[in-house]
Amino acid sequence: MNKMQTYPDLPEPSTSIQTKGLFSLSIWKIMAIGTIILFLYSSLRHFLFQSTAYDLGIYDQIIYLMSQGSQPISSFLGFHFLGDHGALAIYPLVFLYKLYPTVYWLFLVQAICLASGAGITWKLARSSGLNQQLALAVAIAYLLYPEIFNINLFDFHPDVLAVPAIFGAILAAKQKKFIWFILAILWILACKAVFSLTVIAIGFWLIFFEQRRFSGMIAIALGIAWFLLVTQVMIPFYSGQEAAGVSRYPYLGNSVLEVIFNTLFKPQFVLGKLLSIETWVYFLEFSIAVIWWLNPQKFIALIPAIPTLLLNVLSIDPMQRSLIYQYSLPALPFLFLVMIRTLAAEKPGLGNSLWSLWNKFQKNTPPQPPLSSEEMNINSPTSHPPIAQEEGKKPYSNLFTIPHQKLPQWIVLWSSIIFLLWGDHTQVLGYFTRIDNWSATRNAVTQIQTKGGVLTDNRLAPHFTHRKTIKLLNQVSPDFDLKEFDYVILNLRHPWPDTKDLGEKSVTQLKAKSNFKLSYEKDDVLVFKRI
Repeated sequence: MNKMQTYPDLPEPSTSIQTKGLFSLSIWKIMAIGTIILFLYSSLRHFLFQSTAYDLGIYDQIIYLMSQGSQPISSFLGFHFLGDHGALAIYPLVFLYKLYPTVYWLFLVQAICLASGAGITWKLARSSGLNQQLALAVAIAYLLYPEIFNINLFDFHPDVLAVPAIFGAILAAKQKKFIWFILAILWILACKAVFSLTVIAIGFWLIFFEQRRFSGMIAIALGIAWFLLVTQVMIPFYSGQEAAGVSRYPYLGNSVLEVIFNTLFKPQFVLGKLLSIETWVYFLEFSIAVIWWLNPQKFIALIPAIPTLLLNVLSIDPMQRSLIYQYSLPALPFLFLVMIRTLAAEKPGLGNSLWSLWNKFQKNTPPQPPLSSEEMNINSPTSHPPIAQEEGKKPYSNLFTIPHQKLPQWIVLWSSIIFLLWGDHTQVLGYFTRIDNWSATRNAVTQIQTKGGVLTDNRLAPHFTHRKTIKLLNQVSPDFDLKEFDYVILNLRHPWPDTKDLGEKSVTQLKAKSNFKLSYEKDDVLVFKRI
């Protein structure tokens, strides 16, 4: 059978709505709509003073500083940003800030990167033999995956820059486009040091399961070399310490290499985590959006996702096992690859597999004796004749067998349900419970008229990052030394929870200081200015 005829009973769309380029017109529209929605949501969050310093404030500050010719040393981190994740992929964003320095560039880039994953998902589906409608349904399912929406609301992280590159590496390897594969791998590595482990896993997968030995060997070599360079040289050089992520695995060691060694060669340290209920709940949440279209025979495609999933499972930080945050993002392309391969091979997904097992169980169940005429109440005026059944066919045997022509609709419907259940919609609603003094906050921002140092809390910080010195309340010294600050701005009505008490204490101390004056106060929003 011609591969492009998979699910032939799905009608192809009119040729008038297709293009001869990289994507069809339909998927371009889907990506455009996805980009607009994601951009508007993240922009609204920032506009309502709900975005935070970590990591939006960090990257907005260092990109702005580089666009002004200054060193990218974040005052939040206290060191060069390469000492955090080794994220070289941030450098190209400087050109956007040279055009016009605004944090909204980050929201736009993030939205484009996340939405573009839908296009490459569609391309993978089409190249695997799926019909146009089914491929579009898979692409929509990707956009409706809860983590895509959730991470878009969670400020900005370099992880999102890698999404199109991971999908692109899979596609390039499949199509044997070696140059594009290398470029995609290099970009993935430039996004975050830990993605080196994903690249190494991609290499093993290509060598042993995809018959792409040369590409696989290149991926392994680049992944290992970059991982050692960044974790053992770059991060210690710029930060003066081990990679920050090591602190999430204290029971495995105090250094990157020690954590890796103990994970691989001391299974007694990790088995408890791997077999815990929390781990299986995490795996269920990770896969539930597409779970009915996953066949275990295709799980080989999840091999490159193992480093990401393992790091999340072993971490003591529960945020890494939540779809609200970005930590599962590198594994997502491979989850959808399993889905695509299941559909392309016309293999039954989990739903049909479970129903088949039930039917087999039913066949092995002894048949019930036929009912007597009295039991059937044949002579009753309200009785109905027994429904004829085909010989050997169980009632409801096709209950979970979705007709091929209805499969795209079912995929989109299920994805929509999971999006509504697992999307962080309560966070969006929560924004509107904290905007009763929004106007006063906007006026307070206009009081900061110079590039002097600013002390504030986590929610206000991203609005003052175009300067060299901006810090949070919990970063000041115990004796409340304010020599590096020209302004202190606080929202006492809706403070950041972790620094609520510290904010109230700071106001009392500032009012007692002779070198600061209260220059603005309205609706519990205060601005202190150095005299």
